[in-house]
Amino acid sequence: MTRSTALITGANKGIGLEIARQLGEQNFAVWLGCRDQDRGEAAAAGLRAEGIEANCLVLDVTDANSIRSAAEHLQDQIGALDALVNNAGMSFGRPSPASQESVDDMRAIFDVNVFGAVRVTQAFVPLLRKSAAARIVMISSGLGSIASTLDMTSENWNVGSAGYCASKTALNMFTVKFAKELAADGIKVNAADPGLTATDLNGHMGSRAPRDAAAIAIRLATLDKFGPTGGFFLNENADTRPPRQPW
Repeated sequence: MTRSTALITGANKGIGLEIARQLGEQNFAVWLGCRDQDRGEAAAAGLRAEGIEANCLVLDVTDANSIRSAAEHLQDQIGALDALVNNAGMSFGRPSPASQESVDDMRAIFDVNVFGAVRVTQAFVPLLRKSAAARIVMISSGLGSIASTLDMTSENWNVGSAGYCASKTALNMFTVKFAKELAADGIKVNAADPGLTATDLNGHMGSRAPRDAAAIAIRLATLDKFGPTGGFFLNENADTRPPRQPW
């Protein structure tokens, strides 16, 4: 039986690695998109030791040439791409108020969290269109919710990090735009909120483990033909109910 194929960006550690592992456990051949080849190869080797078909794909989401080379390489290796998980993200971890946050820092965050996901999606659309039922998952965050940010009872009320939060708001809009455009191709595009998870990105804050956080991405990457598209989904029991807050 031919295996489905998946590409996960930022996949050498944390939630990205767990997404790769769990897709591999569902008989996907997984490609780990990583900036650092050595770390990517080590992560892929670890998955192969677990019986998962895994390969490293050198890919820097901020570098158009790197993305182009990665797409060309994957086109030579596989016939179609069945799932793309845009997981690569960054934050400077300094929750400054918006009036004090560095615009250069904000620009760097947007380059990875927003434009990186857009660049990768655009580059791999030709391979996704060759799949009978491709799925795209954008790893977003509840911190991107404007409604929640304005809610004094929300855990988001006192959160700074305007650049990071705004990047996830922008990513949500691109999710909807891609979903509308690609619906005619049978490609479903959704955003996933993994919840506050202990990873390097946030200094290992949060009680959720990466393995648990990956669950909603797995659900969205493996939707059947009746599944939703253009939605934002929380990691509550890894289902696909509507979110508690609007976009």
